[in-house]
Amino acid sequence: MESAATCGLTALELSDAYRRRILSPVDVAAETLAAVRRVDGSLNAFCLVDEPGALTAAKAAEQRYLDGTPLGPLDGVPASIKDIFLTAGLPTHRGSRLLADADDGSPPTVDAPAVAATRAAGCVVFGKTTTPEFAWKGVTDSPLAGVTRNPYDPELTPGGSSGGSAAAVAAGLGPLSVGTDGGGSVRIPAAFTGTVALKPTYGVVPMYPSSPFGTLAHAGPMARTVTDAAAYLDALVRPDVRDWSAVPRSATSPEVGGFLAAAIDGTGSDRPLVGLRVAYSSDLGFGSTDPEVEREVRVAISELEQLGASIDEVALGLSDPVDAFHVLWFAGAAAVLKPFGEAAVDRVDPQLRDALARHGGFSAQDYLDAVAVRMALGVHLGELHEEYDLLVTPTTPIPAFAAGADVPPGSTGPDWTSWTPYTYLFNMTQQPALSVPCGVTDTGLPVGVQIVGPRFADRRVMRTGAALQQVVGSRVPRPRIHACGGAA
Repeated sequence: MESAATCGLTALELSDAYRRRILSPVDVAAETLAAVRRVDGSLNAFCLVDEPGALTAAKAAEQRYLDGTPLGPLDGVPASIKDIFLTAGLPTHRGSRLLADADDGSPPTVDAPAVAATRAAGCVVFGKTTTPEFAWKGVTDSPLAGVTRNPYDPELTPGGSSGGSAAAVAAGLGPLSVGTDGGGSVRIPAAFTGTVALKPTYGVVPMYPSSPFGTLAHAGPMARTVTDAAAYLDALVRPDVRDWSAVPRSATSPEVGGFLAAAIDGTGSDRPLVGLRVAYSSDLGFGSTDPEVEREVRVAISELEQLGASIDEVALGLSDPVDAFHVLWFAGAAAVLKPFGEAAVDRVDPQLRDALARHGGFSAQDYLDAVAVRMALGVHLGELHEEYDLLVTPTTPIPAFAAGADVPPGSTGPDWTSWTPYTYLFNMTQQPALSVPCGVTDTGLPVGVQIVGPRFADRRVMRTGAALQQVVGSRVPRPRIHACGGAA
């Protein structure tokens, strides 16, 4: 196999080729690094590439395969890390000049749990991906790193805040990345870039340091296939005592490899979803979905039915919890800046400064009221899942829009939440939510469908997503900008 073709392989295809001595982790790492040099100038998906570290890790993986002792299904697979996570030996600036200016040249000496787990799985960590400042919004640009662009059309945003990771994965610059999601930040860019991303049940993937956005913030796998994401989730679910709120593995997947096994099970027959009860909502009761997006999501719903699921279109009777979310979210954003002093607000992303001016000065009562809204949402969705195994919605109501803008033309407000009504709710309720590419608009932009389960039903979500992707995956072509040479 030509090394230039490796950028189109999945993580599981790579590790299988390693086991059969068809490919070498060192050659694949070298090709991945070359692909970043060749392609990323058009995307700006990476803020840092660690070539020496990647090649060292790849040589160690290659030796394990030669010795017959690979660490697991992801050993030797290239993976990138969102520049929110502490990464030993590499700077972590979180898209902020505040941190870059304070950098004394002494990078962290410890890995965040997700990074430690990625390394423990044998993945070849080769770079840090771009993020908006402190991951605060639903697109990816920052005064520090600049504007990140969508591989389907570089004039458009890949979404955010894990947009660098999504752009990298979509463009074939490594099959895996790990991102964060506090209001949709892995799912929004997955929908915009034709990739897969899971926000797991809160606490399933440990986080350290604790996010300033508190229990809204999750870490989750990003990939091109649900099976790759499931294999990566198996690796990320690794106990870490530094996260006091993490849940034990047994809460979601008692056996090692359980997420990948569930995903594979979803692809094992023509009607793997017989008996699955699915509620479908096109708008959650308060959104408005672009007709082309809804068309593609309805095709996915039809396919779920063909796979054996029973589908009911439901009226959820929800009110938009955005005001409560803003209290929780922007209280966290203000906390991020506090250690840098009062003048810090004048040195950050101007849109963040303006948003904090709009959403600031919250009282303790405001916060408690927002928590009460959150608790009521949890009750409402919990009752829904007494009747339905899953809830399915569009991931985003619109396709990708212009890069460098926080909101699309005609937005109802200046905040990123004005165009992401279907994601932040499930951060408030802490439910697992998976975005799967299901089609494209008339102009060829990807559309994502969101599969939501009750808390700790992550395996059910992954199994369903894998079954669905197997039948709709071909509806989303390779992007224009790709390491293997453009659209397939």
